[in-house]
Amino acid sequence: MLTSIGFDASSLLLPWVNERATLAAAAHQQCRATKGKPMRKLLLTVGFIALAIGLLWIGQGTGVIKWPESSFMISQIQWAGYGAALAAVGLILIWQGNR
Repeated sequence: MLTSIGFDASSLLLPWVNERATLAAAAHQQCRATKGKPMRKLLLTVGFIALAIGLLWIGQGTGVIKWPESSFMISQIQWAGYGAALAAVGLILIWQGNR
Protein backbone atom coordinates (compact mmCIF):
# COMPACT_ATOMS: atom_id res chain seq x y z
CA MET A 1 0.00 0.00 0.00
CA LEU A 2 2.80 2.40 0.83
CA THR A 3 4.57 1.62 -2.42
CA SER A 4 1.53 2.71 -4.34
CA ILE A 5 1.97 6.24 -2.98
CA GLY A 6 5.69 6.32 -3.75
CA PHE A 7 7.15 5.08 -0.46
CA ASP A 8 9.85 2.45 -0.83
CA ALA A 9 11.29 0.89 2.35
CA SER A 10 14.47 -0.18 0.53
CA SER A 11 15.41 3.46 0.02
CA LEU A 12 15.65 3.80 3.80
CA LEU A 13 17.77 0.68 4.23
CA LEU A 14 20.16 1.02 1.31
CA PRO A 15 22.06 4.10 2.51
CA TRP A 16 22.65 2.42 5.86
CA VAL A 17 23.75 -0.84 4.21
CA ASN A 18 26.00 0.98 1.72
CA GLU A 19 27.56 3.08 4.47
CA ARG A 20 28.21 0.03 6.59
CA ALA A 21 29.72 -1.87 3.66
CA THR A 22 31.95 1.09 2.85
CA LEU A 23 33.14 1.33 6.45
CA ALA A 24 33.84 -2.40 6.56
CA ALA A 25 35.78 -2.23 3.30
CA ALA A 26 37.82 0.72 4.56
CA ALA A 27 38.58 -1.05 7.84
CA HIS A 28 39.62 -4.19 5.97
CA GLN A 29 41.88 -2.18 3.66
CA GLN A 30 43.54 -0.40 6.59
CA CYS A 31 44.00 -3.65 8.52
CA ARG A 32 45.48 -5.32 5.45
CA ALA A 33 47.84 -2.41 4.82
CA THR A 34 49.26 -2.39 8.34
CA LYS A 35 49.39 -6.13 8.99
CA GLY A 36 51.31 -7.04 5.85
CA LYS A 37 54.22 -4.66 6.31
CA PRO A 38 56.28 -6.69 8.81
CA MET A 39 55.79 -9.83 6.72
CA ARG A 40 56.66 -7.92 3.56
CA LYS A 41 59.88 -6.64 5.10
CA LEU A 42 60.77 -10.12 6.33
CA LEU A 43 60.13 -11.71 2.94
CA LEU A 44 62.18 -9.09 1.14
CA THR A 45 65.07 -9.26 3.63
CA VAL A 46 65.29 -13.05 3.62
CA GLY A 47 64.78 -13.08 -0.15
CA PHE A 48 67.65 -10.70 -0.86
CA ILE A 49 69.96 -12.54 1.54
CA ALA A 50 69.10 -15.88 -0.08
CA LEU A 51 69.64 -14.40 -3.55
CA ALA A 52 73.03 -12.95 -2.60
CA ILE A 53 74.24 -16.19 -1.00
CA GLY A 54 72.92 -18.20 -3.94
CA LEU A 55 74.80 -16.02 -6.40
CA LEU A 56 77.97 -16.36 -4.31
CA TRP A 57 77.61 -20.15 -4.31
CA ILE A 58 77.08 -20.15 -8.08
CA GLY A 59 80.24 -18.09 -8.51
CA GLN A 60 82.26 -20.31 -6.18
CA GLY A 61 80.90 -23.52 -7.66
CA THR A 62 81.77 -22.48 -11.21
CA GLY A 63 85.19 -21.20 -10.15
CA VAL A 64 84.47 -17.58 -11.12
CA ILE A 65 84.70 -16.36 -7.52
CA LYS A 66 87.74 -17.75 -5.72
CA TRP A 67 86.96 -16.24 -2.33
CA PRO A 68 87.89 -17.25 0.27
CA GLU A 69 90.90 -19.00 -1.19
CA SER A 70 90.66 -21.95 1.18
CA SER A 71 86.97 -22.63 0.43
CA PHE A 72 86.05 -26.24 -0.30
CA MET A 73 83.30 -24.98 -2.64
CA ILE A 74 85.58 -23.53 -5.33
CA SER A 75 85.21 -25.29 -8.68
CA GLN A 76 82.76 -27.82 -7.24
CA ILE A 77 79.88 -27.74 -9.71
CA GLN A 78 77.39 -29.19 -7.21
CA TRP A 79 77.62 -25.92 -5.27
CA ALA A 80 76.60 -24.02 -8.39
CA GLY A 81 73.44 -26.15 -8.43
CA TYR A 82 72.79 -25.50 -4.75
CA GLY A 83 73.35 -21.81 -5.38
CA ALA A 84 70.92 -21.78 -8.29
CA ALA A 85 68.26 -23.42 -6.13
CA LEU A 86 68.85 -20.97 -3.28
CA ALA A 87 68.82 -18.00 -5.66
CA ALA A 88 65.51 -19.23 -7.10
CA VAL A 89 64.03 -19.45 -3.59
CA GLY A 90 65.29 -15.92 -2.94
CA LEU A 91 63.64 -14.63 -6.10
CA ILE A 92 60.35 -16.28 -5.13
CA LEU A 93 60.50 -14.67 -1.68
CA ILE A 94 61.23 -11.28 -3.23
CA TRP A 95 58.34 -11.74 -5.65
CA GLN A 96 55.99 -12.67 -2.81
CA GLY A 97 57.16 -9.69 -0.78
CA ASN A 98 56.33 -7.33 -3.64
CA ARG A 99 52.83 -8.74 -4.24
